[in-house]
Amino acid sequence: MSRIGKMPIAVPAGVTVDIAENNKVTVKGPKGELSRVLPAEMKITQEDGEIKVERPNDEKKNRSLHGLTRTLINNMVVGVTDGYKKTLEVNGVGYRAAKQGKKLVLNLGYSHPVEMEDPEGLETTVEDNKIIVSGIDKEKVGQFAAEIRATRAPEPYKGKGIKYDYEVIRRKVGKTGKK
Repeated sequence: MSRIGKMPIAVPAGVTVDIAENNKVTVKGPKGELSRVLPAEMKITQEDGEIKVERPNDEKKNRSLHGLTRTLINNMVVGVTDGYKKTLEVNGVGYRAAKQGKKLVLNLGYSHPVEMEDPEGLETTVEDNKIIVSGIDKEKVGQFAAEIRATRAPEPYKGKGIKYDYEVIRRKVGKTGKK
């Protein structure tokens, strides 16, 4: 039995969960609304403030989908109550990040500034050398943070570039001169 899949999902006060046909789950909460169509094989039930996910049999595909389905619903519930946020750091001489309306403007040593528009439902803020991406959809927050990081990934010699706040850059030793 899937350890994650069999755990019930507690629905906090102020959050409503609707389960329509074809397993279309809609979660409404104080921060917004999320909906997603989940695998049709899974049986999703809601009773007295808890959501349970059950699988029809122990086929490999259904075992795989069991934990995934439960986690996706849980991420939606957490998103509409607390939201998600990722923090990135800009390191390097002359590397800068600034906010212009809904645009994130990055000066990263290229011949031009890199401009990125905030996607629908996400918000970016800039504090000193930190970029904070926040929103209610975990998948979108992670994807946009990865796109920002990809504009100038950190390099191993000086550590210049954009990295996640928890990321550790393994440094390499540079060239040594002739004697």
